[in-house]
Amino acid sequence: MYNAFFGFTQNPFNMSPDPSFLFRSPQHEEALANLIYGVQSRKGFIVLAGEVGTGKTTMLECLRDFLNSQQIAFASLFNSRLTVEQFFEMLAYDLDLRCNRLSKSEVLLSLNNMLLERAAAGRTTVLIIDEAHNLEWDVLEEVRLLGNLENRRGKMLQIILAGQQELDRKMDAPEFRQLKQRIALRCTLRGFNLPESVAYVHSRMARAGLKVQTIFSGELLKEIHVRAQGIPRLINAICDNLLLTAFALESKTATPGMLDEVTSDMRLEYPGQRTFHPDTQYSDGAIRQSRVPFRVE
Repeated sequence: MYNAFFGFTQNPFNMSPDPSFLFRSPQHEEALANLIYGVQSRKGFIVLAGEVGTGKTTMLECLRDFLNSQQIAFASLFNSRLTVEQFFEMLAYDLDLRCNRLSKSEVLLSLNNMLLERAAAGRTTVLIIDEAHNLEWDVLEEVRLLGNLENRRGKMLQIILAGQQELDRKMDAPEFRQLKQRIALRCTLRGFNLPESVAYVHSRMARAGLKVQTIFSGELLKEIHVRAQGIPRLINAICDNLLLTAFALESKTATPGMLDEVTSDMRLEYPGQRTFHPDTQYSDGAIRQSRVPFRVE
């Protein structure tokens, strides 16, 4: 809607996980390097943990893109609220196993045969389970047992468990100690610090085709960081709605008053919650009447 008005060639703050927009902060570089190393070295279990909106799914998509040209097959389970039966059915479907997908024993036999064939050909198979913190105990136990599939060269099935910080806390429970001991690598994503948040916004806008960023002032970017608490998804949502508001008001710059309106409508809560003074150029009422409804995709 606002791309042509500001000079973007594409949406700079799309909420979809797009690897081409991955901002490679030091923590993201480290996490991606660990994921790549873990898969290529056939380490078995890898955990990717982080709060909501810190970029875990984007990181996993980036991993898939990076390893796509190699002899690596990926299976991804994004619905973690599954029974044991549903888990094996989805696993068989995603790996295209030729068997009775409703039979756990047949799925396991077919999976083992497939992994042996792929391993003999020097190929790697990766199972990604997103939102893994939602997995029930009995499903997690089945996941642990899948880690027993190995040959002399290492684990035949690489398993990446991605989820919120609750996943780490879950692993600390006594009933998960056997799985915890098998975790070869742990990666954690946290919210950005201020310089990272500012660089993140500039990076996305440049990637979307903007040559010179004059829409957000330095002070406004600092306040965006505070209100988003450095969480990339919230930064995207705030900036997207700020651009919509500025576009609706035919303004080439976003203002503190617009930020107040956007974050108020989003019902954001953050430490030291406050509002700026109303803009002198636009009254609160003018903003409220002119801006389009906010969106969080």
